[in-house]
Amino acid sequence: MKTKEQIRTLAQQAFKNHLEYLSSGRITEWVDLFTNDGILEFPYGPADFPKHVEGKQALYEYMKNFPEHFKVQFENLHFHGTEDPTLVIAEFTSSGHAISTGKPYNQKYISVVTTNEDGEIVKYVDFWNPMVALEAINAPLASFVEGSHA
Repeated sequence: MKTKEQIRTLAQQAFKNHLEYLSSGRITEWVDLFTNDGILEFPYGPADFPKHVEGKQALYEYMKNFPEHFKVQFENLHFHGTEDPTLVIAEFTSSGHAISTGKPYNQKYISVVTTNEDGEIVKYVDFWNPMVALEAINAPLASFVEGSHA
């Protein structure tokens, strides 16, 4: 049986891996951070953007085009203390640009992530400003999911 600190370390490492895999375009590895029925939610996404993505195949389909659209580095990671070791609350920023336009993509995030005791992501709730992405790609965010229009 794992201690609370071991579980917390696994949960926070999964989050760090999430940032590393996304910023380096390693989408298959990113998907593998989730449980088979893992969930990604965007409570403040625009109307034409998915609010809920569930399951590894759907997560892959959703995120596979990220490297085509954005070149980013995630920075300024800060974990907030939680009582539950499987709960990660993180604030961080991104700096980079949209590949199609060259426009800056500098975003602030707050993420609320629940893992299991093995550090697999069960649910990831992503709070971000969709206007930053809309301005960067100069297109509806639905195009992010649909792939490149170049």
